[in-house]
Amino acid sequence: MEINNYKTIIFDCDGVVLNSNKVKTQAFYNTALAFGQAAAERLVKYHVERGGISRYKKFQWFIDNLNEDDLAQSKDQPNLDNLLSGYAEEVYKGLRSCQIADGLNELREKTKDSIWLIVSGGDQAELRELFAERDIAKFFDGGIFGSPDSKEVIMNREREQGNIKSPAVFIGDSQYDYTAVKSVGDTDFIFVTDWSEFDDHVQFFGDKSSVIVLDNISCID
Repeated sequence: MEINNYKTIIFDCDGVVLNSNKVKTQAFYNTALAFGQAAAERLVKYHVERGGISRYKKFQWFIDNLNEDDLAQSKDQPNLDNLLSGYAEEVYKGLRSCQIADGLNELREKTKDSIWLIVSGGDQAELRELFAERDIAKFFDGGIFGSPDSKEVIMNREREQGNIKSPAVFIGDSQYDYTAVKSVGDTDFIFVTDWSEFDDHVQFFGDKSSVIVLDNISCID
């Protein structure tokens, strides 16, 4: 289906609208480093393998899986709120300077009759502030949504409320984006590769003929 025939277009943020995946990966590493390099590397691996999942769940996993050697590295006990706060500070600057996807204006003009939404694993309040500051909130007339709600929860809720209308398409850059869309159903999927950290996407999507794989949103027509 041509893109301008979709009534709703749903975008992930990191790796799709913003070149921010590496910013967030580094922020996870830096935040966890108080518990040692090994712990920080484990969190980065967990984060990259589960791109698109909320930071709340990732840091809770991190806390639950710290061992005695990790804990001995830090004078402080692990605390979810402190980790989230430290991560937010780390990522703040990078999100305000990273590249915005080329072709956003042109795609919005091409799909002026479509509803646009952001459905991200990023913090919702942070996303709304960031998009307003970078003057791209105006494109997303259907709303900007993020964690702590999961992508599945957001998409089901917005569909029930009539904010997501069929036919709909989700543009993502992670395996989780795809599995979230499939669990919700009745939504097509476009995978964009340029900024993705999903290294196995060629093998994963190779036998999924319904998935369109493109370099970036400038390639969508």
